[in-house]
Amino acid sequence: MESLQNHFLIAMPSLNDSFFERSLIYICEHDEKGAMGIMVNRPIGIDVEELLAQLEFTDEQQLAASADQQVLVGGPVNPERGFVLHTTQANWANSSKISDDIMLTTSRDVLAAIGTNKAPKHCLVVLGYAGWSRNQLEKELAENSWLTIPATPELLFDTPYDERWEAATKSLGFDLWQMSTDIGHA
Repeated sequence: MESLQNHFLIAMPSLNDSFFERSLIYICEHDEKGAMGIMVNRPIGIDVEELLAQLEFTDEQQLAASADQQVLVGGPVNPERGFVLHTTQANWANSSKISDDIMLTTSRDVLAAIGTNKAPKHCLVVLGYAGWSRNQLEKELAENSWLTIPATPELLFDTPYDERWEAATKSLGFDLWQMSTDIGHA
C-alpha cells in the first residue's frame, strides 16, 4: 500500500470503537513498520492558554493570543505526551517535516513561541496520538473502518474542530451515512 502520510483518516459510522467515533485523524507517519496519527477534531476541555500557564509560559501577550485555541485529544497512546502540528517554518528544534505545508514537533520551543511574532502561522496543540502496528491500519481499511482523503491545511487549521469530520466526509462527494457497512470481496 502507498503511504498515507499527509492524509486524513475519516472514521466510518460503522466503526465499533467509541473512542474514535466520528474522528478525523491526520496521518503523520505511515511505512512498513506501522502508522502514527493525530486526532484533530476532539478538544480535551483545556485551552492552550491554560496549558501554557501550567508550563509556566506566562507572558500576558502570549497568553491572550492563544486564548481561543483548544488543546486536542490526539489519541489514546501516551496521553501525557504533547505534540504540536504546525505550518512549515525553519529553525525549530525536533520538528519533522510531514509535507510542504505541515510539520510535527514534540519540542517546547514552538509552545514558547505561540502568541509571539516567532510563532508558526497556524498550529494545533495535542496530547497523545493514535498508533497502528505493522499492517494494522491496512487491515482496518480493508474492514471498512476508515476512509482516506489527502490532507489540506484548510481543513486542518481553518475549519472549526466540531465541523472537521463532517467537512472531510462532504469532500468525498457523497453522504457517508448512506454507505453500507458490509464488506465485499470479489
